Amino acid sequence: MLELRLLLGAMKNLQHEYDGLIFDLDGTLADTMPTHFVAWSRSMAEHGLVLSEERFYALGGVPASEIIELLAKEQGQVVDAVAIAEAKETLFMGLLGAVQPVVPVLAIAEFYSEHLPMAIATGSPKWVAERILKSLGIRDWFGAVVGSECVANSKPAPDAYLRAAELIGVDPQRCHAFEDTALGIQAAQNAGMVVVDIHTLL
Repeated sequence: MLELRLLLGAMKNLQHEYDGLIFDLDGTLADTMPTHFVAWSRSMAEHGLVLSEERFYALGGVPASEIIELLAKEQGQVVDAVAIAEAKETLFMGLLGAVQPVVPVLAIAEFYSEHLPMAIATGSPKWVAERILKSLGIRDWFGAVVGSECVANSKPAPDAYLRAAELIGVDPQRCHAFEDTALGIQAAQNAGMVVVDIHTLL
């Protein structure tokens, strides 16, 4: 509890330096990654595809259908990537009860929900992100949710972060971002934002 208070104390100057906050979701606000990996493992096994845990984390932020297309190409298979991705997300929804928040990041978002406009920029489909946020009871903290289908280019392209900033009416260069993957950090930086790797907060 003391460490959390110290973290919030260190972060309380954000409202004087920035006009908006944008958060990645999976692995940043919500500890979904282990649960996503279970869903991935089961889904890939059904279609004879292999996704290692190391590769899974390295591809954090990339839409599921793009990952499946990449794996199928590498492993010499022809699959319906969109259908498999949808099945994977449905399986994940059935496991959603196991998902917990990333407490330090959640505390920052809770504090600033009353002080700054905030948005979500995620590589997950918007409907999945909405369900995760609602399951954690925090959907109303965010003025916008940008999912994978909301933009033309996935992370590390800046599209999701630029769109999120646009929807909350804040100049991207006046936004502070929170991320957990190298691709996501690069995406926020490509959008002109200062970004925190949330692993430095844990």
